[in-house]
Amino acid sequence: MENHSNFIKTIIESDLATGKHKEIITRFPPEPNGFLHIGHARAIITDFESALQYGGYTNLRYDDTNPEKEDDVYVRAILNDIRWLGYEPKYVFFASDYFDEMFERAVLLIKKGLAYVDHSTPEEMSKDRGNVNTPGKESIYRKRNVEENLNLFYQMRDGKFKEGECVLRAKIDMASPNMNLRDPALYRISYAEHHRQGTKWCIYPMYDYAHPLEDAIEGITHSLCSLEFEDHRPLYDWVVRETEMPLVPRQIEFGRLSIENTVMSKRYLRELVESNKVTGWDDPRMPTLQGLRRRGYTPDAIRAFVLSTGLSKVNSTVGVDMLEAALRDDLQDKARRAMAVINPLKVTLTNYPEGKVEYFEVPYHADKPELGSRHIPFSKHLYIEQDDFVVTKPNNKYKRLALGEEVRLFHAYFIKANEVIYDKDGHVIEVLATYDELTKSGSGFNERKPNGTIHFVEQTQAVPTTFNFFGPMIIGDDSMDLKNRFNKDSWMIKHGFIEKDLSETKPEEKFQFMRNGYFNADTDSKKDALIFNEIVPLKSSYK
Repeated sequence: MENHSNFIKTIIESDLATGKHKEIITRFPPEPNGFLHIGHARAIITDFESALQYGGYTNLRYDDTNPEKEDDVYVRAILNDIRWLGYEPKYVFFASDYFDEMFERAVLLIKKGLAYVDHSTPEEMSKDRGNVNTPGKESIYRKRNVEENLNLFYQMRDGKFKEGECVLRAKIDMASPNMNLRDPALYRISYAEHHRQGTKWCIYPMYDYAHPLEDAIEGITHSLCSLEFEDHRPLYDWVVRETEMPLVPRQIEFGRLSIENTVMSKRYLRELVESNKVTGWDDPRMPTLQGLRRRGYTPDAIRAFVLSTGLSKVNSTVGVDMLEAALRDDLQDKARRAMAVINPLKVTLTNYPEGKVEYFEVPYHADKPELGSRHIPFSKHLYIEQDDFVVTKPNNKYKRLALGEEVRLFHAYFIKANEVIYDKDGHVIEVLATYDELTKSGSGFNERKPNGTIHFVEQTQAVPTTFNFFGPMIIGDDSMDLKNRFNKDSWMIKHGFIEKDLSETKPEEKFQFMRNGYFNADTDSKKDALIFNEIVPLKSSYK
């Protein structure tokens, strides 16, 4: 993957060097039962980059073997997310495309005496399976002959049994120390309607049976998966071998990547959506790719983050600061600079002519002229941040506006605060100041040093804007139940103003609002109702 070395690349390079494979083919195999999250991004990037670097390709294959939970809305969302990350699968397949062949391979196992129909109850099967210290007990149905098993399996297919009444099991080894080899179920009965197959099938292959067959059918050379499937690998290999698949894939496991205080459980994320604790799968607080995209995360930043964490054979957890650093690095050169006042305080320049408005042409990015420029208005009436003013300067380290102090306004003039106006509760609601026309930006004036530089927005043309800020969605420690860890105060809304030239901002346009942070225009943002989401604060803030 780019120039990042890892053990998967070592295996691939060895397989190419020995001639075991002429072309590298990988796959990304999501279940279409939810939206992808940032944990899936690591799998996507690993699958695609591992093949691309060696001139190979990657398939997108939907593992749609569980009709009770699958939906076409997830199918569409998954492909969109992969494309958003910058990848295009060569082929798009569905596990359900292979149901006929899977059935025939199961028949082959029965004929070889390696599979049988078991009428034990789920409770009986669980009990007979034993545990890591106790060998399993063979089912009383294990000795059924081939003819009887074939007949029963066809009856299962033809809807002659109720859900849960029986399953098809592999006949492997009930005494194996690997629990996955203790006669695992291969097929179960379900009368749920399939999102693509409709009611054609009432038996469905189990994941551990279906997945290796899907890989083998497609000619996958390297089946990359997360570490929890390591103990399943002997079963994976058994299925491919005993079903006599002509092409043999190799399963390779890598460690999962977790981010501190980030929950990546589809089940829990679905609970948040269905209980209306979040606005949907694309809620900007969610770790889903659609949520991250809406918040303002970029594909390049996510790829850089994943690649920077490396790839190992153990699970790892990193701090969110690593992801935020990747975001800042990416946005540093891409985001246009502009000014926004999020907590407005009115400033009136008492010596500036009423009605006069002048404009300063300012580039959006001093180092990126290709990003263009805009015209910043300036007049008697301005907004500054409330945090940029105090009545009395607290100490010499304070570098903002205070009574009797002078500051520079970005791209404009020096101003000096002379008087304040209070409301009935004693809060400052307006600052009366004067400007010095000799200090116009670019004039070269340097006779005196101002007490810092602050940003502003001209009041008469300011564009009202809603700003969304997000805290951690999950709080507390791992000892608490997830249901009780949702932070109901994780979305904060503020109302302020932005420069007039940003009034035509389209959704997903990104800006660095000077001294405030990086922001993304929200999906719901419109010309007459602009909404910006904070992507990530600036690394070093004076606030």
